[in-house]
Amino acid sequence: MTSVRIPADWPTTEEQARAVQDGLRGRVVLDEPGPPPGTGRVTGVDVAYDDERDLVAAAAVVLDAGSLEVVAEATAVGRISFPYVPGLLAFREIPTVLAALDALPCPPGLVVCDGYGLAHPRRFGLASHLGVLTGLPTIGVAKNPFTFTFTTPATPRGSTAPLLAGVEEVGLALRTRDAVKPVFVSVGHRVTLANARVHTLALTPTYRLPETTRRADALCRRALREAGKASGTGV
Repeated sequence: MTSVRIPADWPTTEEQARAVQDGLRGRVVLDEPGPPPGTGRVTGVDVAYDDERDLVAAAAVVLDAGSLEVVAEATAVGRISFPYVPGLLAFREIPTVLAALDALPCPPGLVVCDGYGLAHPRRFGLASHLGVLTGLPTIGVAKNPFTFTFTTPATPRGSTAPLLAGVEEVGLALRTRDAVKPVFVSVGHRVTLANARVHTLALTPTYRLPETTRRADALCRRALREAGKASGTGV
């Protein structure tokens, strides 16, 4: 487990954070298809918080994209680096997520975030932010549609409906299980929405959520508990 310090130049106010978003948003690449689904490696990242003790734990779990077997995993724990502000959650997570990715013994391949990319009020959610900073192809697969609207997809697995901000399509609602509520897929960086859909379906052979998210969620929660025990906090 890696211990993380907040960077000295990290934003401390909403104004500073929005300025950083504005500066980085133009670097998002939308015209690359991304890696072919089912090939190479795919990595899930997720975080868990203990706000009372000012702790955040991040996990990165690398899977073989064909078999979905775990190839490698890493965790990092640090202090929460930004207050809770809707639309700026990446600033609470990025330093610790980057540390977990850096601790991996192998390249991560495609990175799947439990959250948003372009499906974000400022079109720059965690998946886009992480992709721009690392140069890695990224997508966001979220559990809810945030502030956006959609019509209910058809019942069968694989059915989709546009995720809309007014008339702008920012992602899609994707049914990963027959008759189970959809997940919400958006481009992060260097992947098309069409490929993001196929990747998400490849990662959901059994459950609603991608295997990347399920495994990273379990690992970061365990890391947070272990960090609390090690410091005597009883998290």
